[in-house]
Amino acid sequence: MSDGERSLPGLDLERLRAWLPTVLPVADGELSAALIAGGKSNLTYEISDGVTTWILRRPPLGHVLATAHDMTREYRVMSALHSTNVPVPVTYGLCEDASVIGAPFYLMAQVDGRPYRFVTDIVPLGPERTRAISARLVDTLATLHAVDPAAVGLADFGRPEGFLARQVSRWKKQLDASHSRELPAADELYARLLADIPPESVTGIVHGDYRLDNVLVDDADRLRAVIDWEMATLGDPLTDLALMLIYGRLGEAINDNQIVNVASAPGYLSEIEIIERYAGHTSRDMSRFGFYLGLASFKLAGILEGIYYRHLHGQTVGDGFAGIGDAIHPLLDGGLTAMKEYS
Repeated sequence: MSDGERSLPGLDLERLRAWLPTVLPVADGELSAALIAGGKSNLTYEISDGVTTWILRRPPLGHVLATAHDMTREYRVMSALHSTNVPVPVTYGLCEDASVIGAPFYLMAQVDGRPYRFVTDIVPLGPERTRAISARLVDTLATLHAVDPAAVGLADFGRPEGFLARQVSRWKKQLDASHSRELPAADELYARLLADIPPESVTGIVHGDYRLDNVLVDDADRLRAVIDWEMATLGDPLTDLALMLIYGRLGEAINDNQIVNVASAPGYLSEIEIIERYAGHTSRDMSRFGFYLGLASFKLAGILEGIYYRHLHGQTVGDGFAGIGDAIHPLLDGGLTAMKEYS
């Protein structure tokens, strides 16, 4: 084992080695590990005993809000969905004892697939394969939203009553906490959202951050696993569809590799095609979908304004963050337009 493997941040391999046999067979000898995703989101490691490889997830280092990085929540929803047609990794064990590696964590199977984040990643596949992948992305979302939470043991997984109103309030607070400039369009969009919250569609499992780079796709263009469930809850599933579309708009507004822009690739389904394909799989009322697009625009604007605020105050590292501030304006304008056109 290299020094780097012994000193991985947030992972005590010796303590992990002692815990692993409580949930699965492990080969004799030392473990090796590599950090494959890190930052402010949950940390993801590849763990191997020399024979088998697994994936371990734990919260980011330092002080974090438990509700934002709840390992039990991620583990529970994936375990519950394993009996459905929603592709998720096999889960092996959850450890809520922070003394093992310094934080709660869970272990799941390694999945043969890759996420597509940027246009440059998927363009080599060609328009036809890109179209097929994006169509399967929509179909898988509809499959998720068709799952009855109670039937898979998730009846108490969230508070669906008043979900949309809480979302509007939450992202208004986020914008207020990041205030550095006047954003009249944000104020107008908030007022419109607050004044016209529609009846919620049938409660379902909401992923909370569904897009192509949170799905693993294999070499045959099959969606092998939906990942990154840290924001999952019960609520109105149409928020997932709207947010996926607004991420696509953002990728077009910021045309560089700071922002996921895979939806701009030739062959990727258009917004209208995505909406129509999803609607063909569900009996949900789509007549007020403009509200959901407005809410998703408001939510993403709140996230970006937080990043822009930290950039202004010297709390971000790297280039490209100044442009995020400019991208907020078309997002907000697009949200206002959607509420008029789709409603």
